[in-house]
Amino acid sequence: MTLKTEDVRNIAHLARLQVDDESIERYATDLSNVLVLVEQLNQLDTSGITPMAHPLDATQRLRDDAVNETDLRDKFQNIAPDVKNGLYRVPKVIE
Repeated sequence: MTLKTEDVRNIAHLARLQVDDESIERYATDLSNVLVLVEQLNQLDTSGITPMAHPLDATQRLRDDAVNETDLRDKFQNIAPDVKNGLYRVPKVIE
């Protein structure tokens, strides 16, 4: 598929990009080459290939999900200026 200069101008307008008139031909050629490559990739048979999430066979090391801090909620709410039903109350800041 070959893009024309008018196609590139339309794409640039839709993407809200400012493209110089002297660069339009180069962009048309480069984008056409990308589309040709995509067409070539679409012709490949990938039915026997397992999709990959990552090219490396790596796993993320995870730590144990264990509580390692004590609950200090009551201590902090006792020193808070305004608490109601376990929630911190603050002044209204919306104008």
